[in-house]
Amino acid sequence: QVQLVESGGGSVQSGGSLRLSCAASGYTFSSNCVGWFREAPGKKREGVASIDRDGTTSYAESVKGRFTISQDNAKNTLTLQMNTLTPEDTAMYYCAAEMYRGGWCHHRSVITFGYWGQGTQVTVSS
Repeated sequence: QVQLVESGGGSVQSGGSLRLSCAASGYTFSSNCVGWFREAPGKKREGVASIDRDGTTSYAESVKGRFTISQDNAKNTLTLQMNTLTPEDTAMYYCAAEMYRGGWCHHRSVITFGYWGQGTQVTVSS
């Protein structure tokens, strides 16, 4: 059974940083397409970043240059380093992983991701 567990969320002031982590059981991040999504109150879930098994990454325009997605293969964890946070980054952040190979590995392709974590809240105050 696949389980994804996020951690690292919290409250921070505008301009601050947070580092989100996602730990997996029953799943190997490095062998698959994985990513981060977020959902703010009253808004649709949106892709933030993704990373494919070959290391190819994609980022939403709103986070490019501020967020970095990476994997720690030894620990089998997925990380999202978030810098220069703004109130617009406030949302519940979800770790996601592909269920079946062959899909488009991209932060815009929600349908690619069949496994989801429970989410971790990020709140940025001005």
